[in-house]
Amino acid sequence: MSSTRRHSVFRPCIDLHNGLVKQIVGGTLSDVTPSELKTNFVSSKTAGEFARLYKEHNLRGGHVIKLGPGNDAAAEEALTEWNNGLHIGGGITQDNCQQWIDAGAEKVIVTSYLFPSGQFSLERLQGISAAVGKERLVVDVSCRRRNDKWIIAMNKWQDMTDMENLLTYSPNTAELAEWVTIPTTYAGGAKDISDLDLVDRLSQGRVDLTFGSALDIFGGSLVRFDDLVEYNRKYQSL
Repeated sequence: MSSTRRHSVFRPCIDLHNGLVKQIVGGTLSDVTPSELKTNFVSSKTAGEFARLYKEHNLRGGHVIKLGPGNDAAAEEALTEWNNGLHIGGGITQDNCQQWIDAGAEKVIVTSYLFPSGQFSLERLQGISAAVGKERLVVDVSCRRRNDKWIIAMNKWQDMTDMENLLTYSPNTAELAEWVTIPTTYAGGAKDISDLDLVDRLSQGRVDLTFGSALDIFGGSLVRFDDLVEYNRKYQSL
């Protein structure tokens, strides 16, 4: 008798900029030219209110991302509202990772710390993994295109690293499913609830999906939050 495989589900997000929940056009975030920042949405609700909404619907594994300074208080509010229900990223290092776990994060997310001067450091990865435990560590491999290749980007997507994101080159379902052997979430560009079924098929249920600017709770008109809640209720127990 064959067992039912896991199904991809929706993972929520809280992106913070200057203490506010926003949906930002990633390529416009710059420390050098901050006036060029473009936002798709700025919420009047606090990070804590979003965390409370996600907790109410048992949407686990969502991420809180601190995009620059001035976001610690808002992030702490979200983690307090849903203790051990959210992941935290943005400025995470070996020195502060346990602090954020103690503040209520289920896991910490790290990218820039692993790439001093843009060069990948295995020593740093091993160090932060030992400090917080590999089961509570998430590595963010967000990338940008350069010369027809997808390169991992750091420092709020502003700087390119020396590492190519090989996952973007898996050309078919079998290879993608083979590459992904640990819990993984894809973020960026989802515009229809059917994208969940697409990701499920391509990854054989091994990759989950985040919705941003298309989502109604972030000012979008293409995807209803309530529909994603129902989708998760149907599939997250598989």
